[in-house]
Amino acid sequence: MRAISQDVLGGPEVLREVELPRPAPGLGEVLIQVHAAGLNPTDWKHRANRRFLGEPPFVLGWDVSGVVEAVGTGVTVHKPGDEVFGMLPYPRGVGSHAEYVTGPARAFVPKPSNVEHVQAAAIPLAALTAWQALVDTAGLQAGQRVLIHAAAGGVGHLAVQIAKDRGAYVIGTASAGKHEFLRGLGADELIDYREVDFATAVSDVDVVLDTIAGDYRSRSLRTLRPGGVLVSILPYGRDEIAAEADRLGVRVELLIVEADHAGMNAIRELVEAGRLRAEIAGVFPLAEAAKAHALGETGRTTGKLVLAVR
Repeated sequence: MRAISQDVLGGPEVLREVELPRPAPGLGEVLIQVHAAGLNPTDWKHRANRRFLGEPPFVLGWDVSGVVEAVGTGVTVHKPGDEVFGMLPYPRGVGSHAEYVTGPARAFVPKPSNVEHVQAAAIPLAALTAWQALVDTAGLQAGQRVLIHAAAGGVGHLAVQIAKDRGAYVIGTASAGKHEFLRGLGADELIDYREVDFATAVSDVDVVLDTIAGDYRSRSLRTLRPGGVLVSILPYGRDEIAAEADRLGVRVELLIVEADHAGMNAIRELVEAGRLRAEIAGVFPLAEAAKAHALGETGRTTGKLVLAVR
């Protein structure tokens, strides 16, 4: 099978197309013929710095949409020929930037019939991150106020939709040029972070979704009402703000996204109902994965990038 691999850490130029043996599903696994695979910032971070993986060579990619080719012993939830989408277990279940990939059967759910594979592949990791942060961790309720940083980004724009679907009042930070797009997703209030200090413009927030870290965390604490929670998807540096959070009477949670059958089913239902959709910033053939990485690293895309594998 064709796959995008790397032998060393570095820039997008280290990525290369290779031929690898097609994997076989093990106990409780499915083999998926990949039709499309999403990209996320964690892909280029691992390409350059390894982060949670071992030494290269490795094949990156966690998002996948495709067709079940074969099932391993004990699998009952999928059959060959089923269209599925989902996220490989993060971080070490990596490998969707290839023509075939194996993963736990319950990491995947049926692909909604109302979207194509490119759209489906853009959703899992970012939507699960937003769902696990807002719903599972923060317990976001109707009528609550939520502040979402980088609201037009991959996680952010899906978080806006999930929060609105739960009846929250959504405040987002984004450059002015992206405000119209975010209003179209239902955002109630938007802050141009280049012109306005959100920490002075926003108050009485129940939940903050932090996708940036740095001083955004400490500044965001001041927007929370007592009892509020900041959930960061960048799982480091809690000690730096713990004392301030305690003084203000708020909570800080650091999240690493997990493969999640129940969460994927909830996301599938939103997609099927037309209440959740990924904005596609660009689609690249598998062989041009390096170009997709280079574009993603600019930090200026709106929504998600996807590799069209088949």
